[in-house]
Amino acid sequence: MKHKILFVLALSVLVSYFIACEKLMPKNPAADQVMDIPLNGLTPAQYQLFIEGDHEFEQTYTSETGLGPIFVSTSCISCHSGDNKGHPFSALTRFGQADTNGNQFLDMGAPQLQNRALPGYTPELIPNGATFSKFIAPITAGVGFLELVSDADILALADPNDANSDGISGVPNWNTLPNWVKPASHAISKNGKYICRFGRKASTYNLHQQTVSAFNNDMGVTSFFLPNNPTNHLAGTNPIPDGDPEVDNKTINATIIYLQALQAPIQRNQQDEQVKKGKDLFVSIGCESCHKQTLKTGPSAIAPLNQVEFHPYTDLLLHDMGPELNDNYTEGSALVSEWRTTPLWGLGLAANAQGQKVYLLHDGRARSIEEAIEYHGGEGSNSRSKFQQLSQLEKLAIIQFLNSL
Repeated sequence: MKHKILFVLALSVLVSYFIACEKLMPKNPAADQVMDIPLNGLTPAQYQLFIEGDHEFEQTYTSETGLGPIFVSTSCISCHSGDNKGHPFSALTRFGQADTNGNQFLDMGAPQLQNRALPGYTPELIPNGATFSKFIAPITAGVGFLELVSDADILALADPNDANSDGISGVPNWNTLPNWVKPASHAISKNGKYICRFGRKASTYNLHQQTVSAFNNDMGVTSFFLPNNPTNHLAGTNPIPDGDPEVDNKTINATIIYLQALQAPIQRNQQDEQVKKGKDLFVSIGCESCHKQTLKTGPSAIAPLNQVEFHPYTDLLLHDMGPELNDNYTEGSALVSEWRTTPLWGLGLAANAQGQKVYLLHDGRARSIEEAIEYHGGEGSNSRSKFQQLSQLEKLAIIQFLNSL
């Protein structure tokens, strides 16, 4: 009997300890508050690759592991904190292309500026006469869905001649692919060029190209696909690495799987009356003409990505945004004031990664959602005018809706 009493007391103490610990321990954030968690429904093998890619995404590179000698950042996560938006402090600078005739400064380090360097090396400067633009890192969560939208669906959304006279004439960015980028089996080509969808000007074809290019151009890390270090025209050709590439194909593939298998940002407060009112107003003033609510993926070996509808609020097309957003720089077939419609999902969580402030548009110039809307010229002018004519309460409803995304 005595042993039984002692056992019950010990069990009570243990239970009390765990209850106390549970109260003291911080709870995991809800899935709709974060963007760096995997999709539900991955196979064990896919989940293992996701974990390996997650580790690589957070890996800090040094000179011993392949960083530089010229570079922009030391890790993926330094620009994409929590797979969220970047900050102007870590913005990339692209230079050298003023029109659609191609980049005229490729022999001088274009298209990307590597503004940092290892000790003993010289960082790049923008060459005289080169146009340039700054780009803050976009959200990486949900990019696996965007990669799988078919070319046919993107073309169906395009209206190059504004046939319906709504002032919107979105077009895809047709760009030449590097020889190491293999187009999808369903890809549509035109004059040897393919529809691209990643990057602020939609100049990058898929997540393979995006990942390999980021390793090389952002961190100076070589791979089988890009085996040479970026060239600095101020210091001559940087040394070509000896031996094997600094990042192997297995690591590249794991990083790609990580990006593909990230969950899409989840909308919050969908049943809130103000959010619903704001969504109706958003559609009624024409914002949904470019920021398409619903797209669909094509076939995928990753089950939760396979032929599903999703809600990114983009059409993946280029739109002329007028002189307000003319940066005198372009990529691929984009013009100087053309920008890919930025997906709006995750917008309400941007401040979490930007120091509890927001830096919106491609270079972070807009410090609020309303200011970002005010920069919408060109094809966005009609919607901007309609927004300006709304009552203050109606404007607040739209902003509350956008913050719910």
